[in-house]
Amino acid sequence: MSQADQVPEGVFVLNASWGDMDFNGHMKNTAYLDKSADVRMRYFKRAGFAMEEFNRLRIGPVALNDEVSYYKEVHLLDEFEGRLQLRGLSGDGSRLLLRNEFVRADGILIATVTTLSGWLDLDTRTLSRPPETIRRVLERLARTSDFAVLPSLVSAGKGAGQSRH
Repeated sequence: MSQADQVPEGVFVLNASWGDMDFNGHMKNTAYLDKSADVRMRYFKRAGFAMEEFNRLRIGPVALNDEVSYYKEVHLLDEFEGRLQLRGLSGDGSRLLLRNEFVRADGILIATVTTLSGWLDLDTRTLSRPPETIRRVLERLARTSDFAVLPSLVSAGKGAGQSRH
């Protein structure tokens, strides 16, 4: 297997920073959404799609819905893993469901964030199909046990139609 064919691992080490804390002294709810976005973008960068490449292609990921479930507290400077998995994907890649799992070093699940996403055409500002290369990168993610094939956002009449990519 060539280096280009190797699957980028969707696991990243994270820390709870000062700005992530709430009045109760644990990681605030919005910090989980921020960490989820960071993990997603770090995965894409590791897979060869840094922000510059998204901009060159004139397409970007857009969160349509987030669902957060909390299990254990995280305190200031705690280290934990963010694990990105594919929960669902449409055949054309226009709709994706990503699950971030946050896990302590001892393997205990801290929280999950499940995000329904699509792709925004940066010129027309409408939902679009991603380039095939991005869809292939998504398919390389580990799948959850409840993975499902999703309907397209574009062919369902909720997007711009044919992608320019």
